[in-house]
Amino acid sequence: MVSPVDVVKRLVLGRPFRSDRLGETLLPKRLALPIFASDPLSSVAYATQEILLILTLGGLAYIHLAPWVGGAVVVLLAVVVLSYRQVVQAYPSGGGSYEVVAENLGPVPGLVVAAALLVDYVMTVAVSVAAGVDNIISAVPDLNPYRVAINIGFIAFLTAMNLRGVRESGRAFAVPTYAFVAGVLVMIAVGLGQALFGHAPVAESAHYEINAQHIGLSGAAVAFLVLRAFSSGCTALTGAEAISNGVPAFRKPKALNAARTMSAMGIISIMMFSGVTALAMISHTRVTEDTCDLIGFPGDCHTDPQRTVIAQIAAAVFGGNSVVFYYLMVTTALILVLAANTAYNGFPLLSSILAQHRYMPRQLHTRGDRLAFSNGIILLAVVAGALIYAFDGSATRLIQLYIVGVFTSFTLCQAGMVRHWNRELATATTAGERGRIHRARAINAFGSCFTGIVLVVVMITKFSHGAYLVVFAIPMLVALMYSIHRHYTSVRAELDIADGDEETLPSRVHAIVLVSGWTKAARRAVQFARATRPDTLTAITVNVDDADTRLLDQQWERRNVIIPLKVIESPYREITRPVLDYIKRLRRDQPRDVVSIFIPEYVVGHWWENLLHNQSSLRLKARLLFEPGVMVTSVPWQLRSSASRDLSRAEHHPGEVRKGITAAPPPN
Repeated sequence: MVSPVDVVKRLVLGRPFRSDRLGETLLPKRLALPIFASDPLSSVAYATQEILLILTLGGLAYIHLAPWVGGAVVVLLAVVVLSYRQVVQAYPSGGGSYEVVAENLGPVPGLVVAAALLVDYVMTVAVSVAAGVDNIISAVPDLNPYRVAINIGFIAFLTAMNLRGVRESGRAFAVPTYAFVAGVLVMIAVGLGQALFGHAPVAESAHYEINAQHIGLSGAAVAFLVLRAFSSGCTALTGAEAISNGVPAFRKPKALNAARTMSAMGIISIMMFSGVTALAMISHTRVTEDTCDLIGFPGDCHTDPQRTVIAQIAAAVFGGNSVVFYYLMVTTALILVLAANTAYNGFPLLSSILAQHRYMPRQLHTRGDRLAFSNGIILLAVVAGALIYAFDGSATRLIQLYIVGVFTSFTLCQAGMVRHWNRELATATTAGERGRIHRARAINAFGSCFTGIVLVVVMITKFSHGAYLVVFAIPMLVALMYSIHRHYTSVRAELDIADGDEETLPSRVHAIVLVSGWTKAARRAVQFARATRPDTLTAITVNVDDADTRLLDQQWERRNVIIPLKVIESPYREITRPVLDYIKRLRRDQPRDVVSIFIPEYVVGHWWENLLHNQSSLRLKARLLFEPGVMVTSVPWQLRSSASRDLSRAEHHPGEVRKGITAAPPPN
């Protein structure tokens, strides 16, 4: 009989894949781009806006600095893309920043980068989904009371799609991603064309004045304002490293295809970000953190929201009620939600590598039915959903925790690449090769300094607004990973067989059969215990009811059972404690002997029947596992209800898919 859980699982995930079909799940570049690059591509929807939000704190006088700040972001994005192109080719195993830093700077910086990336992936899911839901609620305000539920619903949808495997999620996410990119590029082309022919688009906020929060800034204050705007605009770089962590998911040649995909991502991101920033300046778009700071705003600034920058530009270029305007708004909301998919691919791959290195639980290295790293996907969804619930689905509150982790990894990764090139330079033999290494090292050194400055600015400007949580979370996660690694190392050392170890056989084996009544299950347990040919064999029962014990003793004599029955008294009606005390006494008298416990158990066909049977044996087994020199054997007896289970259907058990084991057909 197929259980309802199995039916739902197959409907959501589809049928399981064999391990030898892993190659079929690898990605071509056209699907890898929307899967791994949806986060940096979607940042166009808010990166320019983040720059303007900070600059307008000083009033309209500082908006003219936006192109310079945007130019610095473009330079940084180009440097990061060039740097990570080298990473994917030098380290194609998929470790990305973690592998680069661990190999070149040591295990501690490597774990810092890994922790920073794991935190950032979680924040990517939470922030991207919350931002997308914000756009949906802006269009349909009546949905606001259900904000958290909608957020969690989207996370559940993304989780299900990624559990189905990378190709399925790529097909689902490719259309919205490419639709958004096409819409933005068309908007940029039409808007710049209008400006070129003397009909420049004008934003609805172009005639607003701004009530500046900071007036008469000094030179140092202006510099700090610009740096803060630059750090906010660097949200355009979030997720740029995901391709370097996802190289194993590409088709061969993996490193080359990953590098080309990264180049395409960088070119498209730079084109869209530059175009949106240029149109924002041409159309004189105004946006502030507090709507009431917009002088001339026509609605109620306390309740009516201001349009986003990309919405104002689209309305200025195409008209606020045009089909193209609504097309852009729908695709923007979709890609903001789907941008979380970058983390759904980066987090499981990175956690799998960490698990392989014994820094995370080994279960995270196991592939599920659809050859995806299912445990990592589920862990990411649970943590991101908890954050959404804790912060009430507020993107404004969540974004304060963002980008600290990604710039930590950027800085350390590029510093690690500098050391990598130093080693390569020592072995280079030709002038051309040395020149190439010098150029690569200069790019990585410049990028490390650049991202380091951004990291410092982000830490200073966002620490008191919530970034302190990430600052504390990263070292705590590093400590946790070290603890896991220390545990695995100690267990391996404890179980390792040294050359001088001798194989010592037990002196004798004492078999004990636990019985509560003379039944078919008890008889089978006795017969099985006899078949093992122990040195001694005894049946024991615990006297919790005198009448039942007398009945068992009478049955034992009437059936002429050939092994002795020992009754253990239990004045307090316990079962587990008297049995343990008896076994401990036996072990204490003969410490080199082994005690083998045989426990009859019922096999049932329904989950609720387990509540009615085997409870005492389960508790006893749980305690016996901690007793040295004691072996526990369960002797099953199948009740009639177990015959209703459909054993003709081949089932995959945990680990079989990963190991390439085909589920065996049931016996006749």
